[in-house]
Amino acid sequence: MTLNDRLKNLVDSIPKNLCGVYYLFNDKNEIIYIGKSINIKKRLNQHFKSTDKKEIKLQNLSHFVQYENTGNELIALLRESELIKKHLPIFNRAQRKINFYYALYKETNEQGYHSLLIKKIDPALPEILTFTSLREAKNYLFKITEFYQLCQKINGLYKTQSSCFQYSIKECQGACIQKEDPKSYNARVNKFVGTTRLPKKDFLFELQGRTESEKGIVLIEKGAYKGFGFCPIPITSKEEMISYIETKQDNKDVRKILFRHIKKEWLN
Repeated sequence: MTLNDRLKNLVDSIPKNLCGVYYLFNDKNEIIYIGKSINIKKRLNQHFKSTDKKEIKLQNLSHFVQYENTGNELIALLRESELIKKHLPIFNRAQRKINFYYALYKETNEQGYHSLLIKKIDPALPEILTFTSLREAKNYLFKITEFYQLCQKINGLYKTQSSCFQYSIKECQGACIQKEDPKSYNARVNKFVGTTRLPKKDFLFELQGRTESEKGIVLIEKGAYKGFGFCPIPITSKEEMISYIETKQDNKDVRKILFRHIKKEWLN
C-alpha cells in the first residue's frame, strides 16, 4: 500500500530507530491516539498501511504527529500508560479505563481459609486488584477460582450451606466442607496473590537513555512504583540517581508492566 502525501510526511518526520511514545492529532489539534514503540517510524508505517477498519479511520483522521524519545521500552510503556490516562484518546478505548469501583481483597474466615472477596473499594484496606465494574471483578474471580482449584463458596461466588457446585464436579478439593486442610488451600491462594504483586523490595533499574551521555532509571520502593527519570551516565550513586526520578502515580496498569519486566530480568 502506497501512503498518500499527508501520511508519508507524518512518517518522514520521525527520526530513524527512535524508541518512545507518539501522539497522533486530528485536524482540530486533538490527540486521537497515543502509542509506544521501540521503532516509532516503523510502527507508524504499520498503522498507515493497515487495511483494518479501525486503522483506516485512524489514517483518515491523522493530520499531525508528535513524539517523545524515551531511549528504552520500559519507560516507553510506563509513559504511554500515563499519557493515555491523562488525555483519554478516542482510539485508545481499551486502555482508557481509569475509574476503579471494586477491588479484590484477601480475608481469613472462621475456619482458617483465605477468602478472595469482591467489595467496593475501601482506601483503608490493601486491595489485591481493582476493577471498573462488578461484572469485570466477578468474571475475573470465577476464572481465578477455577484455575487455582479454589472454592466458589469461600470466595463468595456460590451461596450454600453445604458443599459448593465445583466440589460436585471435582474442581474444588473440599474446603467448603472443611475436607481440605486450610494450609494446602491457603498455599494456592497465596500463589495467586504472588502473581499480582511486585516483590516488597527496592529496585532501581538502569536502562538505555535518550542519548549516549545519559541512562534511563526507574524506581520501585518496597514494591511501589515511584517514577522514572534520566541521569548522566557518570553517576553511580543510588542516592544521586534517585534525585533525578520524576514522581509518578502507582496503579494496577504500571504494576503489570513492572511485574513483567522483573520476571524477564529474573529469567535472564
